[in-house]
Amino acid sequence: MTQTSAAAILPSRNEPATIAAVTAAVDSALDGARTVIVHADSSDAPDTAAHFAAAPTRAGKVGLTGLERGKGAQILTATGRPEIAGAEAVLILDTDTRNPDPAVYRALLDRIHDGAALAIADYPRHWDEANLTNHLARPLIAATTGIDVPQPLAGDLALSHAALDAALRAVAALPAGVSACVDGYGIDALLLLTAAATGPIASVRIDEPKRHAASFPHLPVIFHQAVPVLLHLTAAWSPPPTPPLSGPAVYRAADRVLSPDRFQAMLTTLDGLAPSPDGYDDGPWPLPVADAWRAVNSGTPALDAARRLWPHYLHRVRDWLTAGQHATIRQRADQLAAAHARLHTAVLTPAGASR
Repeated sequence: MTQTSAAAILPSRNEPATIAAVTAAVDSALDGARTVIVHADSSDAPDTAAHFAAAPTRAGKVGLTGLERGKGAQILTATGRPEIAGAEAVLILDTDTRNPDPAVYRALLDRIHDGAALAIADYPRHWDEANLTNHLARPLIAATTGIDVPQPLAGDLALSHAALDAALRAVAALPAGVSACVDGYGIDALLLLTAAATGPIASVRIDEPKRHAASFPHLPVIFHQAVPVLLHLTAAWSPPPTPPLSGPAVYRAADRVLSPDRFQAMLTTLDGLAPSPDGYDDGPWPLPVADAWRAVNSGTPALDAARRLWPHYLHRVRDWLTAGQHATIRQRADQLAAAHARLHTAVLTPAGASR
């Protein structure tokens, strides 16, 4: 079989309005010969797949339909295609993006060709979104691995052939419960953390927020699928003795005004998901994250540690929204950077010493 120079995997579910534009942008980034785009679709109706099939491309196209639901399951199914197995670099991209940019996708591929194991988009997120990234995923990964990735769960990334192979080997070795999480939103954490063990991680900075579907409505499922994977995989790392950066971590929380109705609806949603945890004042955020990480290091299953962390996380998000409603852009960024630094200190502190 002819070696594929580059390939793209487009996981989708019910995105007929955006799939064609994303496909066109990907095709422009791949730039022609010996490239392929694999559409991994689990939609409820055939229109998303039909729009993909109708989109003209220079790259070869493979349409996979009727797949098991779950972002990770769809991506992993696509990796079984021979075109993907032979690719030197693989793009994996969100298909709900309303402003897809070929230049961003091309830059991700360029970082792989320059030697990165994984390249990932770094775009600013609106201050009321990206809660899992800002409050948990980014600071936990930085504190435990020494690698600070501004958007570790970004849906737009590229992998080297070696990094993809490492991810697939890691999937086969996961405990059953964590493996089930990787079939969903846990795939992003797995790809990043397994790639980090094989080579450099590169971020491609983007100045404008990506326009795509909001993550807040999926907050519970994203947490319960991503956090066990984060805890399980970071437990294998030894925290660096000093922070990875010489200065405070830089957070970008794009501003926007929430209407009173929307703000109240978000708080009502949070209140309905779980009661406030007992004793959270004795372990203010982000200490519960350090506790969860240490618990997994001591043998607690990652799913159990994530469940215990859940109410603390909800309380953190509620506090963030309440305070952030009246904060400036600079104040929000400073608060996130301070929590980032506190978590690094906490993972280096013996359990109970900071209580």
